[in-house]
Amino acid sequence: MLHTALKGLVLIAAWGIVPVAALAEAPAAPRPNIVFLLADDLGSYDVGWRGSEIKTPYLDKLALSGAQLNQFYVQPVCSPTRAALMTGRYPFRHGLQVGVVRPWAEFGLPLEERTLPQALAAAGYQTAIAGKWHLGHFRPEYLPTRRGFQHQYGHYNGALDYFTHIRDEGFDWHRDDRENHDEGYSTHLLAREAVRVIEERDKAKPLFLYVPFNGVHSPFQVPESYSQPYTQFEGRRRTYAGMVAALDEAVGQIAAAIDRQGLTNNTLFVFSSDNGGTQPGEVTSNGPLRAGKSTLYEGGVRVCAFASWPGHIKPGTVVEAPLHMVDWYPTLLKLAGASLEQPLALDGRDMWATLTAGAASPHTEIVLNASPRHGAIRGGDWKLVLNGDVNTGDGAEPGPDQASTTLASAHRVELFNLAADPGEKQNLATTRPEIVKDLAARYDLLARQAVPAKSRSKPPGFRSPKVWGQAEK
Repeated sequence: MLHTALKGLVLIAAWGIVPVAALAEAPAAPRPNIVFLLADDLGSYDVGWRGSEIKTPYLDKLALSGAQLNQFYVQPVCSPTRAALMTGRYPFRHGLQVGVVRPWAEFGLPLEERTLPQALAAAGYQTAIAGKWHLGHFRPEYLPTRRGFQHQYGHYNGALDYFTHIRDEGFDWHRDDRENHDEGYSTHLLAREAVRVIEERDKAKPLFLYVPFNGVHSPFQVPESYSQPYTQFEGRRRTYAGMVAALDEAVGQIAAAIDRQGLTNNTLFVFSSDNGGTQPGEVTSNGPLRAGKSTLYEGGVRVCAFASWPGHIKPGTVVEAPLHMVDWYPTLLKLAGASLEQPLALDGRDMWATLTAGAASPHTEIVLNASPRHGAIRGGDWKLVLNGDVNTGDGAEPGPDQASTTLASAHRVELFNLAADPGEKQNLATTRPEIVKDLAARYDLLARQAVPAKSRSKPPGFRSPKVWGQAEK
């Protein structure tokens, strides 16, 4: 927090004494339009720029025009990653470190958290979400339009039917947090709405457009024309390939709308998946990375991602520094000229110099999760995994009363050198005990700050409402 001192002469900041004159001479924030695209359960190697047989020309064009983030980390499942993006804080601080916000959940992203759209709106941005919220809908104050989005379109839950928009017998499609019955394939509808928002935006304000697709999460559904070309695949892999193609087409439509409006040179595109691919080898491909969604191995938490902004991020940039989803919060706020002052401390770090100037990762360590059942931390090239045989699936329960696993309580300890072994095949825990000790100390320090994971149990006698997010009459 900045405090005024020696009136008119200096400001004292947490990092030292800064002359007012120096601050006055600092260039204004560039305030770009921000289009944040989030795929759901996309395989880490199911994109063209990583050699996939699945064609993604529009994603490839954006990825190659900017920085490919080759060691970009998220959480092992959906809701925690979204919470990390929205707050710049690790989900173990929200009690969202286990599983996802289930349809019947009587909780969501805690209301005391300042969200990314709230901060951007306060800085003068127009804010909109077109897609999957997945951070709570059990009371109105948890809905997107109460959390900083001036416009909302899409659904609250995961795993809804792509055509009927029904999840567990409840209807889940909304405009401005009210029931909406637009008909069509959800990926198409979200693209259409995103294009509309771009075309009808308030031209006096920069735009923050968040497009969290439900594609390519199960159920595996897509119009046949999209999967038809992929005769080399069978079953769900073929359908999934068509879903990826439909998502890529949607991204192309959004990018084209930005271009038609003459906004390309002042628009930052960000793309990521919310976790690694599910059922790798059968449905998705995480390439050489171990395992997939719901695990803390690289296939579950290291995803395909990029950032593109002509004139600011050099085309063809490849970033190998470890980064995490929490880093987008302070990075975007700084670019937007928004305040970073808030009561709750951030875990995210400004990574702009890493993307644009080849700087090292702003982290000394990245916590990949700290839950009652398992945990992991990366420091430099080393990664410590506790109870990696335990998955954090969509329906997982919090488990014991403690908020997080520690080295002392773990039944399985693994250590990997990711520079030499990105596939996590060789456990070095017994041969490098000093590194285990160092990483465990750093992990335990942060894990002790975890709050208890919120319950996922379905209330006895629960019945799905006719429309999710609306009180039954």
